[in-house]
Amino acid sequence: MWRGLALAMLLASPTLANAPDRSDRPVPRGVVIAPVQATLITVPRTVLVEAAGLAQSLRPKQRPKVRFVTRKIAQSAKGSVCGDPAIKGQVIAAIRGRGACGVANPVRLTSVSGVALSQKPTINCETARALNSWVKNGLQPAVGRVGGGVKSLRIVAHYACRNRNSAKTGKLSEHAKGKAVDISAINLNNGQTITVLDGWRGRQQGRILRDAHRAACGPFGTVLGPNSNKFHRDHFHFDTARYRSGPYCR
Repeated sequence: MWRGLALAMLLASPTLANAPDRSDRPVPRGVVIAPVQATLITVPRTVLVEAAGLAQSLRPKQRPKVRFVTRKIAQSAKGSVCGDPAIKGQVIAAIRGRGACGVANPVRLTSVSGVALSQKPTINCETARALNSWVKNGLQPAVGRVGGGVKSLRIVAHYACRNRNSAKTGKLSEHAKGKAVDISAINLNNGQTITVLDGWRGRQQGRILRDAHRAACGPFGTVLGPNSNKFHRDHFHFDTARYRSGPYCR
């Protein structure tokens, strides 16, 4: 009974009744790349405004060429000695004098802190650094703008194998160790010269010389001038000897 009812229903359906006895085999399709689904990103309005401003802004102009700072430093260090670009000169061979005279690591200076030296004093680096410190922090401030500033120094003594004050007997001078330098005058840029002999007791020049003399006490261990003794009435003696009691300055 049930089988006859099911058969009657199938025959009554128009779709099934018209279906073909056999369907065609499906034909394979070509390779199709599926489109990538775009993702919608919400951009804040402030970002859009800034982006539009950048798009409309002018392209910055090319800056002029600038020399490297390292090159300038290398140029300023040319000809320097004792590890300081402000100290110019030449390293020379060790000096071996008679007895205790001599300098292990001498240099021959031409200028310190831009101030030329009339002679090329032969001294050690400790004394060279002390001289440079005095010129920069003592002498130049003492002179100031007088005469257009300091141009050069008149050097009258440096390394020499001799006793103190060139005496025949007595203690060996610091000059014999490359630790001393003697200065008799300051030459200014306007051509004027301030000498220790003539200017020490003057008004303006005396003030400059006394200030310069005082400033040397510290960088140097021994500072002698016209008030010390007759041997130094016409020059300053500076050396780097060190004493337990501190610098000796007269």
